[in-house]
Amino acid sequence: MESSEGPLGGPGTTARYAPWPRPKDSPSGASSSPVTLNVNGSPHAVEVDHRTTLLDLLRERLALTGSKKGCDHGQCGACTVLVDGRRVNSCLVLAVTLDGCEVVTVEGLARTDGADGDLHPLQRAFLERDAFQCGYCTPGQLCSAVGMVAEAGAGAPSAVTDPRTPPDGPVPLSDEEIRERMSGNLCRCGAYPHIVEAVRDVVS
Repeated sequence: MESSEGPLGGPGTTARYAPWPRPKDSPSGASSSPVTLNVNGSPHAVEVDHRTTLLDLLRERLALTGSKKGCDHGQCGACTVLVDGRRVNSCLVLAVTLDGCEVVTVEGLARTDGADGDLHPLQRAFLERDAFQCGYCTPGQLCSAVGMVAEAGAGAPSAVTDPRTPPDGPVPLSDEEIRERMSGNLCRCGAYPHIVEAVRDVVS
């Protein structure tokens, strides 16, 4: 009897298994919904499968590949983006839950209306401080830093914030504060000291 490969490439039955459909290939219907997102200042109306994460929507449907897929479990921070001004791990958020939200990715941090495009102050500081090596985590680090600075400016405390800090004012960003607030973003190259320096340059 003639044999064929199984679904994992080894010997198996004569049956052939179709690949699991990717979310973007799923037909419209009960398993998908229309969603409108404002991404980096531009509206995008898309039909998304309910299982599609924001990260996969950004990368596979909108071709915004700056946000990286690292662990896909919300543990490394490489996929960090800003949703309505707050940083989120886009690999953990379902796109269907974000209808009407504003999303900013690393591609949207720089101003592009100038002659040569103006880098965000944190982007320029990362360059000047050499706050990266391989660069894979850098988009997430940058988006997280932008969100973190805004959070501290709004008075949101961290685990290391002095309890005597006035609740109605900004939290001073010491090196300890920066390290604590950026602790959800991993850098496997170990560029942490320069990342802290880059953030401190911008906030000091």
